[in-house]
Amino acid sequence: MRIAIPDDYQDCVRTLDCFARLAGHEVRIFNDTVKGTDALAARFADAEAIVLTRERTRIDAALLDRLPRLRLISQTGKLAGHVDLEACTARGVVVTEGRGAGSSTAELTWALTLASRRHLVQEANRLRQGSWQGHLGQQLGGQRLGVWSYGRIGRQVAAYGRVFGMQVWVWGREASTQAARADGFEVAPTREAFFADSDVLSLHVRLDEHTTGIVRESDLARMKPTALLVNTSRAELVEAGALERALQRGRPGFAAIDVFEEEPLRRGEHPLLALPNALCTPHIGYVERDNYERYFGIAFDNINRFAEGTLTEAVNPQAIAAMRR
Repeated sequence: MRIAIPDDYQDCVRTLDCFARLAGHEVRIFNDTVKGTDALAARFADAEAIVLTRERTRIDAALLDRLPRLRLISQTGKLAGHVDLEACTARGVVVTEGRGAGSSTAELTWALTLASRRHLVQEANRLRQGSWQGHLGQQLGGQRLGVWSYGRIGRQVAAYGRVFGMQVWVWGREASTQAARADGFEVAPTREAFFADSDVLSLHVRLDEHTTGIVRESDLARMKPTALLVNTSRAELVEAGALERALQRGRPGFAAIDVFEEEPLRRGEHPLLALPNALCTPHIGYVERDNYERYFGIAFDNINRFAEGTLTEAVNPQAIAAMRR
C-alpha cells in the first residue's frame, strides 16, 4: 500500500522499532504540517492509507472528496473530533484507532508541577549565566492538589500527589468523583472551592463540544496569587484568552502549559510565551519513545491487517462491511 505519515515533527517515526512492520509498503513521511484542503489534497494525492499522529491533521468531507485512492485512516491513539467519521463511512474509508502507553502525560504533568514550584528552568538558566539562587521555591508536601477529572491520567496524577504528601481532591462529573471517592480521595464541595482553595490545579478533561471553554475567566479569578494551573490536556478547555489575562492579573500566580489552540507554534507567536509566570512546553506530554512504539505499532498493525484482509475492528465497521460486499 501507499502510506502517508504526516506531521512527524522530530523525524522520529523511522527510528522506531515498530517501523519495520511497514516493510513491503511504500511509505512517505512528512516532517512538517500543512493546512488547507488544497495543500493536504496535494500531499495525500496518491495515498491509500494515512497514519495520523493524534489530532495534528484534520480530515473532513471536502478533503476526502479530493482523495479517491484513500481506503484507510489509521489513527494513533483515540479519535478526538478531527476526522469526519460519517464522511469517511459514506466514502468507504475505514478508520481505526488505538491506545498509548498511558503514563507519559501524567509524568510530564508532574515534571511541570515540580519545575514550576522550584523555578527549575529559571534557576538552571541563571546558573549558566553566572548567577546564584534567584528564587525561593515552594515544596508540594502539605499543599492542596486539585485534579479535574479522575480518568486514566487524572488517576495517576492524583496518586503522585498522594505520594508527595499533598492534600488531593477531585472535581468532575459524577462518575469521575465516585471513582475518586472509591479510591479514598476527597471530592471538592463546590466548583468555587475547587478553584479558590487548590494550590496546584491540574486539568485532565477530555475535549468535546460540552467541555470547550469549561474553565472560565471567573474560575481563574478565584485562584490564589500563589496557585499554579497545569494544563497538559487541551488548550481549548480554557476560555479563549482567559489564562493570559488571569496571569497578567496574578490569579493564578503561575501556569504550566503543554497545549495550544493552534499547533505547531512557530516563531514564538503566542501571548503565553511572553509571560514570565508561564512555563510552556511544545505538547510533549505523549511524545515519548515507549508511548510512540505502542501508538504507531498498533497503527501499523492495523494497516497490515487491512492489507491482508483480516482487519475486523474499526471505528466505522460499516466501511469494512461495504468493502467486502
